[in-house]
Amino acid sequence: MEFSRLSIDKASFISVLITRGIQVLIVRSPLRISFAGGGTDLPAYYENFGGAVLSSTINKYFYTVLSERRDGRIQITSSDSHIFESWHEIAAMNAIDSELEIPVAVLKELDEEVSIDLFLASEIPPGTGLGSSASECTSILKALTTYLNHPLSKYGLAERAFHITRDAVGRHVGRQDEFATAFGGLNLITFRPDGHTEVERIDLRPRVLEDLQSSLMLFFTGSAQYSWTILQEEEQKARHSAGPTIEALHEVHAVVERMVPVLKSGDLDHFGALLDESWQRKKRISAWISNARIDYLYNVARRNGALGGKITGAGSGGFLLLYCVPDLQENVRAALMEEGVTDMTFSFVTEGAQVMVNDSFIDADGHGSRHPAFHLISRYK
Repeated sequence: MEFSRLSIDKASFISVLITRGIQVLIVRSPLRISFAGGGTDLPAYYENFGGAVLSSTINKYFYTVLSERRDGRIQITSSDSHIFESWHEIAAMNAIDSELEIPVAVLKELDEEVSIDLFLASEIPPGTGLGSSASECTSILKALTTYLNHPLSKYGLAERAFHITRDAVGRHVGRQDEFATAFGGLNLITFRPDGHTEVERIDLRPRVLEDLQSSLMLFFTGSAQYSWTILQEEEQKARHSAGPTIEALHEVHAVVERMVPVLKSGDLDHFGALLDESWQRKKRISAWISNARIDYLYNVARRNGALGGKITGAGSGGFLLLYCVPDLQENVRAALMEEGVTDMTFSFVTEGAQVMVNDSFIDADGHGSRHPAFHLISRYK
């Protein structure tokens, strides 16, 4: 899959809107890679034991482009699924189990009378384990609340996006992804039994952070897998107070607690070994997390120099994250290419969901600033 071309077409579309003088509000939210702790962010687990996830956002994004209409309609266009829909009013929308269920759920949650175009685009296809659904929901929610002049804090944005995905859409999701994309950066995200979530930025020495990034590789396994079914099974098993799933989740939780001081000390090879340990523990949570193909690819990578790794999402497909010192990466890359698997370059980013372009929206409805100005905060790559 040619991931490098995905961002080019979207950026070109956005550039056309801007150069044509169309008033737009553009929000982007980053995707993330999680290192350990997945599953402990499910309510069935953390409400009894607490949970924690270590993750970092990367320079792959979901974009929401909002512009106004004058005909009372709402139009949603998804460039990724090639869907185009329009409605006269929010109440008439019915997109459950469709590609548009998240934007429709956000609009219904806000319950405001609007007439807008929403153009939605992601640099990475859904179901690849990088938190794309949470990134989508957070991006759309931030765009609409900015447009309506109802700004949310990072915590408020994450909490409401989680509520929409879990309660309004009805997906069995954990809490980690919404907080990762709302805050951005390398974070320890802790989930308390009372439902409170704490985000602690992990500040590494610049050289350690640089070495960590240069030692990580992402390979697309060739298949996308929505996590809903896997997470639903995990949650059902996590409701028990004991058993193999609970024990495996306890072990995954413990690895997170060990990873943070190891990272801060700069002992990155130890961190790579902990990635492997966490992956072996996580596979015990559910038989669906891995499969013969993933196990085979992982073993190929290990034989050629990778110290550890994991599937980045709930499992069964998506991206394989590997820790490998730079001197051995070409061996790993060549071996996996022989298996038909290619890598995707990425880098860490510190910013979470943010407004990139805000063209004021001065109109009869009074949305926006009193002093029209075009703000281009950063360039699209």
